[in-house]
Amino acid sequence: MDARYLADRIAWGNNLAARRVGLETDAYRPRGPYDPIAGANRYLRLHAAFTSSSSGFAQTTGYGNAVCYGHFDSAYTRPGDYLVQGEQVVFIAAQESLRPVTCVRTNRVLTIRRPSVPAGIGINTYGGLTSDGLTVVLRDWPASVLGMTTAGASQAGLPLGTTLPQWTVLLPAIDGVTVAEADVTQDDRGTRGTVVAVEQSHLGWRMLVRQASA
Repeated sequence: MDARYLADRIAWGNNLAARRVGLETDAYRPRGPYDPIAGANRYLRLHAAFTSSSSGFAQTTGYGNAVCYGHFDSAYTRPGDYLVQGEQVVFIAAQESLRPVTCVRTNRVLTIRRPSVPAGIGINTYGGLTSDGLTVVLRDWPASVLGMTTAGASQAGLPLGTTLPQWTVLLPAIDGVTVAEADVTQDDRGTRGTVVAVEQSHLGWRMLVRQASA
């Protein structure tokens, strides 16, 4: 059987299931580094349901796990799209043929800025200088911010000093935008942090962010 035909039939089957058990969902496709779920980016309304495992609806989501699986007609969606269902906002991390659609639930909205760089060193082509001398990399992006630990350095740099919390941050990747170590993050609650490690894979960006001490 032709693999493309089979994938299309699976997508259609998911569409039928979502119409039974899912809810109306708006799909958004980012057009740049700013506010991916702005009204101008909405391109589709569909029914969708989300489960915590690829096996179905039998399990509930536990602490510290933002990954879920989407059940909807994936013929029109692609990795990096955002799906908004009421107050729930997820992004599509991976959409592999004949496999469940891997999504990530978001819980914060992040803006990422980059400290000024010396002349001659390239910066993000989307960037714009801000009043504090930082370059905007991404602005108002829903993200997963989970996995808090206290393994960071202490504020005073002393062995017995209070350590700074740090989180794992997941974001989709878009063309032309690169996140780097030492980038500065700020969420919708005003919490600021510094990217201390970053990796990009077919699932998007995964960052380790340490809370700023001031």
